[in-house]
Amino acid sequence: MENVDPTVAELGEVEALKRAVAVFRRAPSTLVGSGDDAAVVAVEDGRFVVTTDTMVEYHDFRRDFSTAFDLGYKAVASNVADVAAMGAVPNALVVAMVIPPATKQSWLEDFAKGLQEGIDQLAPAAEVVGGDLASGSQIVISVTAHGHLEGREPILRSGAKVGDVVAVAGTLGRAACGLDLLFHEDATLAKAYDEWASVQRRPQPPVSLGPVAANTATSMLDVSDSLTLDATRIAKASTVSIKLNKAALEGYAAVLELAQQSMTARDGIVRSAMDWVLFGGEDHALLATFPAGSEMPKGFKIIGEVIAQTSTPLYLDQEPLTPMGWDSIKG
Repeated sequence: MENVDPTVAELGEVEALKRAVAVFRRAPSTLVGSGDDAAVVAVEDGRFVVTTDTMVEYHDFRRDFSTAFDLGYKAVASNVADVAAMGAVPNALVVAMVIPPATKQSWLEDFAKGLQEGIDQLAPAAEVVGGDLASGSQIVISVTAHGHLEGREPILRSGAKVGDVVAVAGTLGRAACGLDLLFHEDATLAKAYDEWASVQRRPQPPVSLGPVAANTATSMLDVSDSLTLDATRIAKASTVSIKLNKAALEGYAAVLELAQQSMTARDGIVRSAMDWVLFGGEDHALLATFPAGSEMPKGFKIIGEVIAQTSTPLYLDQEPLTPMGWDSIKG
């Protein structure tokens, strides 16, 4: 009897990849896609941006609360957000994976479907143009994303100027809240607040706003590790200090307070919704600075200002703020 769901080891690399990549859609900028030794991608500008990110099982994700589809989507989101933060339009992705030999082919194909859905939703001009599949003891996902600047100058972290406003587009704190919900001993909480858990599983970075913001932004990056860590990165790269406005951040925290109260009611552990906003990562919002009075794209909200450099790179109102968040090495 034919095995309707073989493992990747039973199929072998060539057949497993052939079945998985069948879900991918072609993009106009791809001249030679998956199947040759390397892809060929057209860029009219002559310049392109490149970024890469790696997700390691048990360190960056767990399969008990993230499906293969979720992981494919998240792998796209985390990378195209970096491309957008440079002011570029994502146009090509290369995906390399390590998977255990016993992994079912259906899992690999669901992962590919998640990749394609992430592209369709966040980077419709892009295509998975190639990659690699290898065998190992745990799943490792590495994505390299490319982006087209379309004649724009890249927006760096080092361009913030004194007097600029600090603004953010996208969500803050929701992915961190979602992670706490997913880890909570009461599994019903993640279902009750599925909207926040979903942001952790499938982030929704405002990718389309990156190239638009590049017309006026002086600096920009995506909030992957935390608002405080990434704002500090802009401050240090630009030799300035940044003052965040607590009142402007309270709305982000307010929508998370009911989930915070529900978790505390279950286990007695006191949590702070504002801590999720300040110190939580993986929302992949866009954090940017703009000249005061300049026109910002719709979707950005002012949350602070750039001030002259002091011994402290970051403040919350008038108080020095110690940056905390995700460290990919320490965890």
